[in-house]
Amino acid sequence: MKKIVRGIGKFFHHIGSFFDKWLITPITKLILKVIDFSKSNSKSLEKLIGKKQTLIVVSLILALAVFFIVDSEGNITIDQYAEILYNQPVTATYNEEAYVVEGLPDDVDITLVGQKRHIFLAKQSPSGGVTVDLTGLKPGQHKVTLKYTQQLKSIDYRLDPSTVTVTIYDKVSATKSLTYDVLHQDNLDSKLNIDSVELDRSEVIVKGAEYKLEKVATVKALVDVDDFAKQEAGELTLDNVPLVAYDTNGKVVDVEIVPKTVTAKVVISSPSKTVPIEIVPKGELAFGKAIKSLSTNIDNVVVYGSQEAIDKLDSLEVEVDVTGLNEDKDYTVTLKRPNGITEISEKTITVKVTLDDSTTKEFDNISIATENLDTSKYKVQALSEADSRVTVVVTGSKSIIDNIDSSIIKAYVDLDGLGVGEHEVEVKVRGDDVKLSYASKTKKVKVRITANN
Repeated sequence: MKKIVRGIGKFFHHIGSFFDKWLITPITKLILKVIDFSKSNSKSLEKLIGKKQTLIVVSLILALAVFFIVDSEGNITIDQYAEILYNQPVTATYNEEAYVVEGLPDDVDITLVGQKRHIFLAKQSPSGGVTVDLTGLKPGQHKVTLKYTQQLKSIDYRLDPSTVTVTIYDKVSATKSLTYDVLHQDNLDSKLNIDSVELDRSEVIVKGAEYKLEKVATVKALVDVDDFAKQEAGELTLDNVPLVAYDTNGKVVDVEIVPKTVTAKVVISSPSKTVPIEIVPKGELAFGKAIKSLSTNIDNVVVYGSQEAIDKLDSLEVEVDVTGLNEDKDYTVTLKRPNGITEISEKTITVKVTLDDSTTKEFDNISIATENLDTSKYKVQALSEADSRVTVVVTGSKSIIDNIDSSIIKAYVDLDGLGVGEHEVEVKVRGDDVKLSYASKTKKVKVRITANN
């Protein structure tokens, strides 16, 4: 113990000797020399200080010293600079598996205040970013403070906003059926058709606040035609197809979807069919005129579209407005696509209408048929022989009328919506040749509808 105390004493002794030799003794000698000099030269110093020139020089030196001190402090104030860092992401710390946080901004603006060189260094230096710690907060509303961690302490920073009110909810989950929508389908080659889309799963899990999950009406995979690697008939696979949740009004609901994406298998085909063109004249010709012939520069076209639409199509009807026509005429007609048809091999055709003088011919004893009656529930009969047959007047070109057979003429009554009882109904007539017009001399007949036993 004595050795330790002795060692400590020697240590402090050496320190005292060091300061005495190199600091105290030199300073004391300097002070004594200055005192001796001033005593021996006091009169000379008084004279020097008393001179006007000396006072001016001293004043000037002091003024310059004050100026440089004030200027230095002023530069520190004037050199203050501000710069805004826009859209800095906010990172929140909380249990994301258990809670949902609303009201927290995705990003904020940070204003840095300080000297330019310090701000430059601050922008180059790594920072902890904008953070908010929500650990330990329970469901409900909370006012929290955002923090920005910056290593340089020589600058000030201000966040906009710096405090926010957030709402914390318990996170719940539910299982939803998955369907799909095809986006940008108009960008698909018009000769191609999407036959089917098969997703790699039929259900997904949605997570979020309970009130938001209640809004979710459907979850859809968005299959985008613009993402197709190539457009041709066959099968292709799309990876990472995004999922979106919608409410009953078609608005997006912000919930977490697990998984976030799916894989879709898309089957593309190019159904086509060659169909004849059927010209259908519309409107009334000039008085005394009839259509003798209808001809086109193209008899058939190839149509593309869904297989269902193509199967239903036996011919392509092309309407030509002949209202008031009194002489032969050529029409250029743009072809219209029927429902389900996406492409036609020709865009336009030329239709030649040849006219003739109009004549009429009567066809007697044309039986009246019925249409649109539910025969599983009802049966119908004419009230008299006169109500079962009519005379049909056919108008058109004589060369055509002379060669038609009465079998191509159909007289009928439409019983759609009628029930048990007696009804007076209109007689309608149609024929196979669109160049002719057909009309019944008897406009209405009476029928009785009864229920099946």
